[in-house]
Amino acid sequence: MNKPSYPHPIIAREGWPFLAGIVVISIIVTVWSGWASLPFWLLSVFVLQFFRDPARVAPDGELNVLSPADGRVVVVQETQDPYHGNRDALKISVFMNVFNVHSNRSPVDAEVLSTEYFAGKFFNAALDKASLENERNAMVLRTRQGHIVTAVQVAGLVAKRILCYAKTGDSLHHGQRYGFIRFGSRVDVYLPPGSRPRVAIGDKVSATSTVLAELPAAAENTPG
Repeated sequence: MNKPSYPHPIIAREGWPFLAGIVVISIIVTVWSGWASLPFWLLSVFVLQFFRDPARVAPDGELNVLSPADGRVVVVQETQDPYHGNRDALKISVFMNVFNVHSNRSPVDAEVLSTEYFAGKFFNAALDKASLENERNAMVLRTRQGHIVTAVQVAGLVAKRILCYAKTGDSLHHGQRYGFIRFGSRVDVYLPPGSRPRVAIGDKVSATSTVLAELPAAAENTPG
């Protein structure tokens, strides 16, 4: 097993303003009425658990594709990758509800070839049409072996902001934190033909520690 590399606090920085705000409100209401403050403290606990961001350890295997998010697998299918030349691809989608960790991690060791943001709607992220109609951010990666892997952050019904910190030319390590989606969402991963899925629809997965699939030994001959 590899040692985790995770220079981030266990409560995601993206949540600090929200957590500080609701805790301050809870304290103010507590001074006025202890019973009236109960819903605010419950909301504080919800915000705290939503923005938790635990370190994870990745399994060994240079061809492993790690889950980029916590949640439930909602799609495993052969399709086309609309973000990299409509190439044939294996698509695996992970849906995150409001009780899952929403930090996003790189599924592979790779160079970032491109990132692109798309404005869109806010359908339930569990629906397949959310992949192409919702607000989303696509990141195209090239592994050390030459495989192309696309990871797409997709906003959900109540998600209000997609955060992606990776830039073109960056090098990411598998399991490295690269983004966050606030309040409900999904992540789609497009893999080259010949990739072997290691999960099925309905499986619960954990970011970094769950292997979604194995890449083929030979890289596809894809430009870019």
